[in-house]
Amino acid sequence: MKCFRVQITTRTGLRDARGENLQRQAEALGIAGVERIAVSDLYFLEGALDSAAAVRLAERLLCDPVVEETMVAPLDDTGSEAGATGHQAVEVVLHPGVTDSVAENLLEGARVAGIAGLARAATGQRYEISGQLKDGALTRLTTLFANPVIQSYAVNSRIAPPFTLPQPADDTVELIPLTGADAAGLEAISRERRLALDLAEMRAIQDYYRGERREPVDIELEMLAQTWSEHCVHKTFRALIDYEERPAGGGQATAVRRIDSLLKTYIRAATERAGKPWVRSAFVDNAGIIAFDEHTDLAFKVETHNHPSALEPFGGANTGVGGVVRDVIGVSARPIANTDVLCFGPADLPFEELPAGVLHPRHIADGVTAGVEDYGNKMGIPTVNGAILYDPGYTANPLVFCGCLGILPHGSHRSAAQAGDLVVVIGGRTGRDGLRGATFSSMEMTHETGQIAGSAVQIGHPIHEKQALEAVLLARDEGLYTAITDCGAGGLSSAVGEMAAELGAEVDLARVPLKYSGLQPWEIWLSEAQERMVLAVPPLHWPRLQTICAGLDVEATALGTFTGDGQISLRCGERVVGRLDAHFLHHGIPRRHLQAVWTPPATREPDPAALSAGARGDLTSTLLALLATPDIRSKEDVVRRYDHEVQGASVGKPFTGAASAGPADAAVLDLRFASAQSGRRQPATSDLQPATVSRGVAVSAGINPAYGALDPYAMAWATVDEALRNCVAAGADPDQVALLDNFCWGNPNLPDRLGGLVRCAEGCHDAAVAYGAPFISGKDSLNNEYTGADGRKHAIPGTLLISAIGIMPDTARAVTSDLKAAGNRVYVLGLTGDELGASAYYRLHDLVGANVPQPPAHGLTLLRGLHRAIAAGLVQACHDCSEGGLAVAAAEMSLAGELGLALDLRRIPQTPAAGRDATLAFSESLGRFLVEVRPQDAAEFEACLAGLPCTHAGDVRQDGGFMLLGLDGRPVVEAALPALAQAWRGHLT
Repeated sequence: MKCFRVQITTRTGLRDARGENLQRQAEALGIAGVERIAVSDLYFLEGALDSAAAVRLAERLLCDPVVEETMVAPLDDTGSEAGATGHQAVEVVLHPGVTDSVAENLLEGARVAGIAGLARAATGQRYEISGQLKDGALTRLTTLFANPVIQSYAVNSRIAPPFTLPQPADDTVELIPLTGADAAGLEAISRERRLALDLAEMRAIQDYYRGERREPVDIELEMLAQTWSEHCVHKTFRALIDYEERPAGGGQATAVRRIDSLLKTYIRAATERAGKPWVRSAFVDNAGIIAFDEHTDLAFKVETHNHPSALEPFGGANTGVGGVVRDVIGVSARPIANTDVLCFGPADLPFEELPAGVLHPRHIADGVTAGVEDYGNKMGIPTVNGAILYDPGYTANPLVFCGCLGILPHGSHRSAAQAGDLVVVIGGRTGRDGLRGATFSSMEMTHETGQIAGSAVQIGHPIHEKQALEAVLLARDEGLYTAITDCGAGGLSSAVGEMAAELGAEVDLARVPLKYSGLQPWEIWLSEAQERMVLAVPPLHWPRLQTICAGLDVEATALGTFTGDGQISLRCGERVVGRLDAHFLHHGIPRRHLQAVWTPPATREPDPAALSAGARGDLTSTLLALLATPDIRSKEDVVRRYDHEVQGASVGKPFTGAASAGPADAAVLDLRFASAQSGRRQPATSDLQPATVSRGVAVSAGINPAYGALDPYAMAWATVDEALRNCVAAGADPDQVALLDNFCWGNPNLPDRLGGLVRCAEGCHDAAVAYGAPFISGKDSLNNEYTGADGRKHAIPGTLLISAIGIMPDTARAVTSDLKAAGNRVYVLGLTGDELGASAYYRLHDLVGANVPQPPAHGLTLLRGLHRAIAAGLVQACHDCSEGGLAVAAAEMSLAGELGLALDLRRIPQTPAAGRDATLAFSESLGRFLVEVRPQDAAEFEACLAGLPCTHAGDVRQDGGFMLLGLDGRPVVEAALPALAQAWRGHLT
């Protein structure tokens, strides 16, 4: 066996875009002295190869000869190569055993190309740095090149290939002495094994094993911890909670109120109150399902992958996308669109302010963005909607929300395994990826988390998932399985455990296909290795499924049988390595009883005189500064990396206008061009609906964590309202909108954290009921809290994401936000009040305030009126007013349409308390829109909104000037379109 090292470099004189990007990142992080960074790709090839074969393989598969050069040499040393002054080199490879999807594809590519003898491959990178680096600069640079959680690196020496050393099979099973442990001993077992179980839960397990008259083994205890984890069973949302409210500054608290499950009391209750017949499935499967029409359903799910993304940003986000795509596959649907909402710490955070053991927010943002891009683009799923927010509270705990929309024929999803069905796993192989990921995601993070929980990180392989998807859809259409789910958190333990909850199952772990040998039984069972699906397959259908999978190069293995005896029995060959009662596994967890207290912050509105002084009083400069803030400015540098056109269904795109220069409110998909069938694309004259009707769906989101600092109830209302506004602004019917909730919060065992969560859940319920919008799915991610080296706890801002899907009766009536023609009228819909608390305007000027936006007076009625106007073809453009208020919304419409706009603040519908120019311009009151209407349609449009707050407040101008007239009739904002565009692109001067 010979090993060759291949180095692929950019030809001399050509641009090295990766190196330039790294150099910019180094400059942004304050690393001085870097003159140039050159990036090369490394490949290690081992097998029965000679030099000629290695060169042929490199030139045919690894190098683009037009722009790259190849160096191939036998690997015979890893010696030092310290160079001349001003030149340093760093080489990086993955740790042995970490998924290397490029290397896996290289092995297959060599086989297809007819180059025999390649047995193993690995990849890496080489970074050559030119410049006079100061002390410590090279060490800081390595944080850009390598993540020690998954990678090794060498400085000024050649790195060795990271091949996994052969290991013998290991069927070791550890007995855990638990039945005789006291309270301290039980807590120690949970802590040392990272089970994330409290004392009551450990005692319940102890009682079970005392009844069994034996000690647990490792695989059983790990399975219980996974199944009972916060991540999997949502025990906080199902807990009994004693809740009270205390006034700011002390005083009489409200009577304690007992809440019997946040999920049942608030989220499910809202869905039941809505009573929508088009909800096919809510809260009972991997994704929520609604009817699209009588033949077709839509599945939607949004997940979080926060803790893994904090440790390994690329892998965390990458597998977050992969995981939510598998959730949609797990309800037998074809994925047709992805969404992503990302929350990071400040990109310009000084290195000296970075908490111990935490990656820099810029590094996290770059890795997360690349991970989202990689998975969606490679699977051919468009990323159509999202948002990016920045706050210091996300520095140690970034939030990564990944969503997926799928389509399936009505009635095609089967979810009831039968006794005698085979337990079949298809897709990727199993390794040590993601061990204890479910329990890891249920714990707080500390400055040492990266050192002790690196095994919880997974690396994705989107090509494998694409192959598995096609196999599942073919099997679905032929009726080959009775139930299906994905291997997500907890791996086979979770997937098989859930499918066998009523039946029981017997599984032979020796049959599980492994990436490498040496895994212990509990590691095989708990591994969260990606791209795997588990199916319940009647024996009669097993040969046909094998044929389908073989034709798609998808590995399929029957691991055992669903038994019907109510026991989960695990074997390695003939040896039993674990056995658990399925009823105890799923119903034995003691219910938590928690305490929650909400105390509002002691805040007040700033002195009006202070708002009119200096920079705060210059509303033109304020508007430009708001457009340039990280939360509001264009995210084009990120969004353009995502393919939003693939599959050809995108009607409403992330950017709108003739030059795609402005932000859209929602994504719009024309589902005539999205096939629900496997392997077939439907023509425009689809039998889903008549060819004359282009029925579609709008996808949107609402999020504003800043409001939560003042009142989580108000934040929830605002978030639901924003998601609905965005959907309806694009043309969706407000009476056919479904919602998904994602709560990200701190430690729920702390009463103040839980108090905010209770208020937020209550706000979700009340807003959803007011709008008649059902929740169909959701996910909570708790314990997003970091304990620093000093022992202090730092929770994220309580964050709620609401995602919405709305049915579009006809995508030909879809509306965008860009202004269309000079001379058209602009209407303001909804009331503007004195509601600047936690607004973008206040945050810009380092203020907080107290008047957070409250529920709108005409919410659903106004949405219905607007929809009537849109359906009648009366609306040329529509944009909701959210962050930055009316002024920012108007500026975005103007720059998107490349047309001027004049608005008179005296003519907008307003409450008596809103009587200041800055308030009217920047208030973030809910339920408001700006709508462009042609003069000839004005009377009919106004009739659609009769009796509602709706006034003609301005007009579209040809001259490119943007103006807001104040309460005295004089301009308070004047700006040219180029200035607006420059600010929105983040280039404020």
